[in-house]
Amino acid sequence: MNDTITSGFVVEFKAGWELAAQQKDSRLQATVTDIGGVTGSSFTHNQLGETEANDVTSRLGDTEWSDQNHETRIVLMQDKDWATPIDQFDVPKLLASPQGEYMQNGIAALNRKKDAVIYNALLGTALTRAEEGAAYGTVDFDPNQAILNSATGFTKAKILAAKKLFRANECDEYNGETLYMLFNSDMLEQILSDTTLTSSDFMAVQMLQQGALAGKWCGFNWVPYEKLKNANGIKTTMAYTKSSLKFGTGMSREIDISPRRDKKNAIQIYARESYGAGRVFENKVVSVDFTV
Repeated sequence: MNDTITSGFVVEFKAGWELAAQQKDSRLQATVTDIGGVTGSSFTHNQLGETEANDVTSRLGDTEWSDQNHETRIVLMQDKDWATPIDQFDVPKLLASPQGEYMQNGIAALNRKKDAVIYNALLGTALTRAEEGAAYGTVDFDPNQAILNSATGFTKAKILAAKKLFRANECDEYNGETLYMLFNSDMLEQILSDTTLTSSDFMAVQMLQQGALAGKWCGFNWVPYEKLKNANGIKTTMAYTKSSLKFGTGMSREIDISPRRDKKNAIQIYARESYGAGRVFENKVVSVDFTV
């Protein structure tokens, strides 16, 4: 028998299952621009560069053009799946329908994978090309948008430095943008331990009472995410605008429950979907390093 099944047997405790503590929903999908369904293996985003108006100093003079820089970002779709077996001999020994709880576990795993795809796209390399028919190149994360470690934890100075970058880039609430900041348990501990942050000048007293980064403060909406990049004790969180990244769904989630004839008619629960995420504006994403 499969050990992962037999360990779930219930003898006399209760007629139900408790899923292991885990993140079950996608937390990041709603924080970026979701374009919906995508046909094909990729989707694109076209953007124009910034231009400036000219001073007119003479009548009937030559026209001065402000040539537009054109760029196309391409986002490749990624296929994801999840499968688990349930031995037919185990089914009568279970006191709960296995399909429901097992399927919830699979859906939670796929939702967490969505968040990993979005996080990696915010920090990673984007594909781009300058004109139709040209070869695609890569755009790395802009180092000018990185607030580096400096051997310190997550501090007030780093929050303010991130906010300053969004203002300098005209990418904050004054331009209709919604700002998000990812935080994990280490950041939560460091923030709640910093008396300069927990004063009434920075957040409501209720935040301290609840011990949570609830709502919006310092200009950011705070989103819990534990899977931050960790390089030798230096973790990297991300601050970004909703329009900084685009997310598309190729194959909507499909779930199949069927017997496996080659595995003694074991029940196989299988789920699959495809999606892609791509950063489309470097100046709307900021990375923040901190030590733990």
